[in-house]
Amino acid sequence: MPDIVWKVTVLYFTTILGFCCCFHTDVNPEDNPNIPAIAKYLATKGRYEEVNPHLIDDILAVNRSILQPPSAQCREIHLTAIIRHGTRYPTSKNVKKMQKLYELVKSSAAAKQSWLREIQTQWRMWYTEDMDGRLVQKGVDDHKHLAVRLSKLFPTMISEEKLRGGFIKFITSSKHRCVNSTLSFKAGLTGLWAITDKEFDHAVNDALMRFFDLCTRFVEEVDNNPSALSEVDKFRQGPEMRRVQEKIADRLRVPYNNITDDMAEAAFYLCAYEFAIKTVNSPWCRLFDEVDAQVMEYANDLKQFWKRGYGHDINSKSSCILFHDLFSRLDKAADENKSGQQVNEAVTVQVGHAETLLPLLTLLGFFKDSDALTSTNYASQTQRSFRTSHMLPYAANLLLVLYDCGGGELRLQPLLNEKTMTFPGLTDQRASMPLYEDVKKHYRELLQGCDFEAECQLFKPPADV
Repeated sequence: MPDIVWKVTVLYFTTILGFCCCFHTDVNPEDNPNIPAIAKYLATKGRYEEVNPHLIDDILAVNRSILQPPSAQCREIHLTAIIRHGTRYPTSKNVKKMQKLYELVKSSAAAKQSWLREIQTQWRMWYTEDMDGRLVQKGVDDHKHLAVRLSKLFPTMISEEKLRGGFIKFITSSKHRCVNSTLSFKAGLTGLWAITDKEFDHAVNDALMRFFDLCTRFVEEVDNNPSALSEVDKFRQGPEMRRVQEKIADRLRVPYNNITDDMAEAAFYLCAYEFAIKTVNSPWCRLFDEVDAQVMEYANDLKQFWKRGYGHDINSKSSCILFHDLFSRLDKAADENKSGQQVNEAVTVQVGHAETLLPLLTLLGFFKDSDALTSTNYASQTQRSFRTSHMLPYAANLLLVLYDCGGGELRLQPLLNEKTMTFPGLTDQRASMPLYEDVKKHYRELLQGCDFEAECQLFKPPADV
């Protein structure tokens, strides 16, 4: 989108939003032929718009009434946003799987349906290995639009004055998709305020945004340890997945043994990427019905649960460094505010990965079900809260907003994907914006412990004397 068109578009939408305090919530994606019937089950490959369907009609819509501070005195003094990169291309590993499935379908599928003819005669395998997870144009737009919406949701914090004054700090993972998402977020703000005379720096910090790579115990005990994901492997070889594979084979009219669990995953990804990148309801999506998609979603959730979530203690403990960094920022803002100074770092925007957000959400206790996800309890987990389709779409974001409500009363509000949440274990009537001191008491053990170096080093038994 040319710069001038972007500016005009943003200014038009934000003017409209100035006169409208609410948005339509009666959007039904299922009525839209461009949206696959299985779109809400695409796990970490899903669009942000499926989590917030009102954005389908108006990508810049905001609703400040969700914030609901307990008194009119409350004012924001600090905001930290930890954001996943925007929509990206598939990794080279997944491109290889997709290529293999495409060749099978093109050469061997014998069904007569029009959607299959479309794959065989019109669709082209346009994904290449060198794309390898790079940000796409939709991912650029994801962050530009998010920046504008957050500036509308928190206008005193994410403002032109604070940006120009150096009170907004940007930190990113070194991965190109994260750096380019950070640049896009900044472009959203500079485009909104038509800033052309100044550029704004960002810091690359993998210790914070890719802590999982630097946590030796996590790398050796989980990431590089096949047995750590044994529940995932069992499910992929189990009856639910086998039924999905058989249904795909039936739809294509190929022998059952031609469709492996990798092939089923590749088909699911082809549907997901075509939709996320191009907003196309691809014929690949016709290989799944809603029951199949729920099984595929569970397979993805199971992997995230055991590799990044509650499955192993080190998964969440690997994020100790980010946890302490977050609370040190909040403490610094609280101290500066208490002493009457201007808060030096009003806003921190940190761009990382799904693998950055999920361990932190887990450490904080969000989305914890009473039972662990396993290979055998799929049927009893249909109402689980641990659902990555809701938690971790592209551009997923965790916001922590610190408020001064007068008389020394500080409150902290968590939001995920622009929706308010309550801290687990804090259940009073103001749970969506509890006292900051109560939050710190709740996480006392983690604040006193949770040492990254201690948690992440491998235990070595003493040498024999």
